Amino acid sequence: MTADTSRHVLDGLRVLDLTQFIAGPTATRFLAQMGAEVIKLEIAPTGDRARLLPLLKDGRSSHFVHHNRGKKSLCLDLSKPQALEITKRLLGKVDVFVENFSPGTIGRMGLGYDEVRRINPRLVMCSISTFGQTGKLASLTGFDFIGASYAAAISAFNANREGQPVLPNIPIGDVMTGVHAVGAIACALLYRERTGKGQYLDVSLLDSYFNCHEVVTTDLHRRQMASGDGKAHGISIVPMAIFRATRHYICIMAPQDHLWRRLCEAIGRPEMGSDPRFADHAGRARNEKQVLEAIQSWLDATDEDQALEILEQHHVPAAPVLTLADAIDNPHLLQRGTVRVTHDRILGEIRVAGLPLRFSDFPDELEVQAPFLGEHNRDVLRRYLDMPDAEISRLESDGILQEKRL
Repeated sequence: MTADTSRHVLDGLRVLDLTQFIAGPTATRFLAQMGAEVIKLEIAPTGDRARLLPLLKDGRSSHFVHHNRGKKSLCLDLSKPQALEITKRLLGKVDVFVENFSPGTIGRMGLGYDEVRRINPRLVMCSISTFGQTGKLASLTGFDFIGASYAAAISAFNANREGQPVLPNIPIGDVMTGVHAVGAIACALLYRERTGKGQYLDVSLLDSYFNCHEVVTTDLHRRQMASGDGKAHGISIVPMAIFRATRHYICIMAPQDHLWRRLCEAIGRPEMGSDPRFADHAGRARNEKQVLEAIQSWLDATDEDQALEILEQHHVPAAPVLTLADAIDNPHLLQRGTVRVTHDRILGEIRVAGLPLRFSDFPDELEVQAPFLGEHNRDVLRRYLDMPDAEISRLESDGILQEKRL
């Protein structure tokens, strides 16, 4: 198809999705939102266990809806040989296979890459896990914050806290790993176009999180951290902090000398911009208390809206620290589609994260729905496997094929 006739950039791509919860479903959600036909293979009787997570309305999980819009649900009892055979037949018809079980599980199910490659040498298979498919930690059970802990991300999040570290309230690693998987899949598909060969992709939360660090691999930084001389984020950057304002907290970042001088002008302290004590990174780090106190004193005496306007006029990077309730009503986020207002068949009007990838040939995001469990059983088996209705009915009566409508 050409861009003129395609729904979106990945129209025609077929994906078999055997994932649950967040990281795997994020990857396949992005593919679906870009036009790929994603068959969400769910294991009977409950399917993706995210269907059971709050918030629930009439048995419908908003968590599941968010991560699975645009997919088709096929529900099979994979403990039965016939269901496994159907899955293998589908693997011969798709371009991409994504799974996020613990390492080794997919192989024990009879769907390891050696078998997948035998069935379809052109297929791109992507395994998403906490620690990766190899290494001493690979066999451990894990979720987002477990990977974040091993990657020194939790300690970085809490660099300025005293006492027990605090977990973040959003699954940064799961979503980021899903995005990394999409990038790997796209590159593997490009390679396939050039060579005709599929391949196996190993994407992990641990690897994704660790790549967020900046200078932690330098020997100098390693020694600084060991001696307690280094900051958790790697470099002493002042001012780069959260300050109290009249309604919100405000994040202000002036990591470069010219931004620091602009900030000094903004807060009415231009003399600090040329003061040798504060003129460079090292000086501001040594005199951090004075720097932060000057900024906070200005905010204490200035209305929040006025402060943000002044900072904007001086081109100083600053932002109110919004709550989620604030963000989903923010005009910029709504206008750009960062926050998308859509409709779910059970939940009604909902606000979800829009597709963060923008394409000039496809400026409009697709209108998509999250599936009911097994909603597309017949459609998938008819179109992909040319299965007659009588055989589908027999699979239903034998419990191999299952469906649950709310």
